[in-house]
Amino acid sequence: MNRIMRALLRTVLVQLPLARERMESGVAYNPLSTKMHSDPYPIYRKLREKSPIHRSRLINGWILTRHRDVDAVLRDSKRFSNDERNGTNVQFSPYADEARSMLRIDPPDHTRMRSLVGKAFTPRAVAELKPRVEEIVDELLAGLGDSFDVLDDFAYPLPIIVIAEMLGVPPEDRDRFKGWSSDVAQMLEPGTSGDDAMQAGRSRTELTLYLSDIVEARRVAPQTDLISALIAAEEEGDKLTREELLSTLILLLVAGNETTKNLIGNGLRTLIQCPKLSQQLRDNPDLMDAAIEELLRFDSPVQLDRRIALEDVEIGGQKISKGQSILLLIGAANHDPDEFDDPSRLDFARTGQSHISFGRGIHHCLGAPLARLEAKIAFRKILERFSDIQFDRPPVFKDHIVLRGLESLPVRVRRRRITESV
Repeated sequence: MNRIMRALLRTVLVQLPLARERMESGVAYNPLSTKMHSDPYPIYRKLREKSPIHRSRLINGWILTRHRDVDAVLRDSKRFSNDERNGTNVQFSPYADEARSMLRIDPPDHTRMRSLVGKAFTPRAVAELKPRVEEIVDELLAGLGDSFDVLDDFAYPLPIIVIAEMLGVPPEDRDRFKGWSSDVAQMLEPGTSGDDAMQAGRSRTELTLYLSDIVEARRVAPQTDLISALIAAEEEGDKLTREELLSTLILLLVAGNETTKNLIGNGLRTLIQCPKLSQQLRDNPDLMDAAIEELLRFDSPVQLDRRIALEDVEIGGQKISKGQSILLLIGAANHDPDEFDDPSRLDFARTGQSHISFGRGIHHCLGAPLARLEAKIAFRKILERFSDIQFDRPPVFKDHIVLRGLESLPVRVRRRRITESV
């Protein structure tokens, strides 16, 4: 297809629906816009103010931006489904390939799977990981020079090492996990096509085959790792099927790695831009828990989720028909001034945890306690070790709208002297 034909096709498929949206509501939601990648929050604000229950012609569905609406839909699993097969329109489907994972199914299957998998992610189980996570963070930081890339040299390897050790994956295979995770995560982004889609498909196949071999080995000779625990997990005589086990392992790898990596990357970028708040955390490490929650709210690693209406419903006075898709803009909800006073200001004194960065209801992120633990230890030790952190080059965000994260985060640091840390 030549350049002129591509331009015409883009006009028909993208620009015309967007123009109609603007005529109807005064604002349009274009997930493919570069502005959505670099800084989506001004667009979120316009949607929230002009069209909080927004009819999107481009995605042939609805978009919610207010905190109360997003929160209510996420909590209501009786009227809103996570299963793509309940929809009348699947053309905008960031999760189509995960259709039968725990992320994309409804009760009772979801309830059964979550009860089985959840046995490995109890607060006690996560707390027992703390000493090892601290060791990994110390080892990674010790290997850094005065200039490094936070993502490649720290934020990427940390969750990969943690989940690989939990799964019982040999150290020599961790780099393969990193590549697989990055490729498969691309499948969560709408519009993935061409070479990217082919590479994502190949990586998912390779990852599935790799995990299948480990699963079969653990069935014969169980070990003290997460895969063995999931194989043995039982609830009222029920166990995970082979397909459920593999989809769960892939979900844990991709979601756990990408969420934690982006939380650390986005969070550290924000702290570098706010040196006074960085120093506040150095001086008052007890604020770290509150800081993690505020960083999650301020620039969420996951920017949107999706539901399907299971019946005709009304939200904010707007009727939504059974089978229609609803995009829930988590990033917009986390910046709703009706829920957060002065939402564009980073404030570690905010109370409560009303952000929606880890979801709500039955699909609340199972690995949230582990992500919080890794981020808390990472930020604490980074701030302890370095008295000054500066951008080496301006950070650039990936062209993603579901998973918000940086391409890279090159920094220069100054190490704290012993007298500075006393």
